[in-house]
Amino acid sequence: MAIEFLKYHALGNDYIVLQPSDIAGELSEPQIRLICHRNYGVGSDGILLGPLETQECNFGLRIFNPDGSEAEKSGNGLRIFSRYLWDKGLVKSEPFAIMTPGGKVICRVHEGGETVTVEMGRVSFDSRKIPVEGPPREVIDETILVEGQELRFCAATVGNPHCVILHEEVAAEEAVKWGPLIENDARFPNRTNVQFMKVIDRANIQIEIWERGAGYTLASGSSASAAAAVAHRLGLCDSEVAVHMSGGKIDIVISNDFSVSMTGPVIKVAEGVISEEMFNSGER
Repeated sequence: MAIEFLKYHALGNDYIVLQPSDIAGELSEPQIRLICHRNYGVGSDGILLGPLETQECNFGLRIFNPDGSEAEKSGNGLRIFSRYLWDKGLVKSEPFAIMTPGGKVICRVHEGGETVTVEMGRVSFDSRKIPVEGPPREVIDETILVEGQELRFCAATVGNPHCVILHEEVAAEEAVKWGPLIENDARFPNRTNVQFMKVIDRANIQIEIWERGAGYTLASGSSASAAAAVAHRLGLCDSEVAVHMSGGKIDIVISNDFSVSMTGPVIKVAEGVISEEMFNSGER
């Protein structure tokens, strides 16, 4: 059947929002891949399915990657979904709670919907929580060998796994070259998001991102949160960090227990109807 959608982007990281009531049964992996395909479908970095019923929070949300897999959490996706709820009149300026597979977050919409703050939760470096293979430990300043290059990294989770590579300079080409190899490294049993990070000064870092299940990405809220937390954990940055990405800037505030608050913009792109013909075309 035809499916209504809204599309937004957060610093160039774009998502399609679908209402569960418009979906007949579960979205299949081929359907997700087709909707996200930039030639045969609507085109996006993922799908947000919600609001879902939940007893723990005001709203529930599921997040799907363009390869058909499901993500535990997405910072940009949460900002976009918050803006969607604002546009639908379901929230106002007061904070509200969203439950994701990666845990509960608190969100607040500002400035008529164009800026959203998300309390992402507590960042952990515990290998058992991320997870990372090997003995229980904080995964801080370790090395990984990629195509003969020894890279320094830290691993973290903010509800989804991250591997932060420390570099003096970062480039998109580097993320595209090494990102998929690190994402699928055997030490990360659930795969991992990858950030290549340069520390500019105590209040600014720059990252390039390879996103698990999506590939090279212009911006990522959870990646910005994890990278800022790593920079702070290493003593390289203070508790307020501006994270600069190819798509733009996100502001991160880190508390004493490494709980992270993220603030960034959201732009509405389009709304429309996905034709039933697309699903019957056989293209993938």
